[in-house]
Amino acid sequence: MLFLHETHEVRGARESDFDAAYREVWMSTLARGDEARLLYFLRHAHGTGPSYRIVTITAVRDGAAWEKLARRIESGDLTEWAASVDELRHEVEAKILIPLPWSPLQSIDLAAVPTDARTHDLSLFMEDTVWPYEGKLGEYIERSGSHYAEEMKHATEVGPRILTVDASYRTAFGTGRRREIVLWQKVVQTAALERLLCREVPEAYLRPGTWMHDALALRDQWRSRLLRTVSWSPLH
Repeated sequence: MLFLHETHEVRGARESDFDAAYREVWMSTLARGDEARLLYFLRHAHGTGPSYRIVTITAVRDGAAWEKLARRIESGDLTEWAASVDELRHEVEAKILIPLPWSPLQSIDLAAVPTDARTHDLSLFMEDTVWPYEGKLGEYIERSGSHYAEEMKHATEVGPRILTVDASYRTAFGTGRRREIVLWQKVVQTAALERLLCREVPEAYLRPGTWMHDALALRDQWRSRLLRTVSWSPLH
C-alpha cells in the first residue's frame, strides 16, 4: 500500500474553499471506487511554523491504482478539479510513502475509512521527518524499530507518555529525498506536551542507551511539525 503525503501552501483568503474542495470532491470522488481513500486532513498548528499549511494523506491500494489516479488528474475526470485547487494555493509538495517493516500501520482497509465527513473531536499529531547520515539509512530503519519504537511503547520514569508511534514510513524510490524517514506520532497527553516545549530534555533521556543519545550515531537532523486534524478528517 502507498501513502500520498502532500503539504499544501494555501492562500489564506481561500482556506475554507480549499477545505471544501477536499471534503466535498476529493474525498467523495475517491469513495466511489475501491482504489484510494483520503485518510487525514490536518492543519499546521498556529504558532508552530509557516501560516496556512495543510497536510493531507491519501492511501492508495498499489502502484497500478496510483498510476490510474495520476492519469485521472492529468487528463481525466479530476483534471478540472485539480486546476481549481491550484487556484486556492501557492504551491504543493508531494511524496509517496511506504511503511517501514516495523511500522504499526502496514495497510488500511479502504472500505472501512469514513467518507461522509462525520465530525469528531480534534486530535494532535507530531510528524517527525528524519534524515539519516549517508550510508546509515538501513541501520536507522532497523534500530529505530528495535530501539525507539520499543522505548516509546513503555511508560518512562520521568512522566506520562506524550506520544504513541502510530506509523513510520520512508519515501518511495523516485518520489523524494531518498534518505528520509517520517514518524507519525499521536499526541496522547496534550498537557504533558508543555513540558517538551517549555523545559530542557530531562537528563534521563540523554544517557547512553537511550534513543536520544544512541541515535546521534545515525542522524542529528530532523524536523518536527505539530499537525491538528480538522473535525471531519476521516482518521483522527
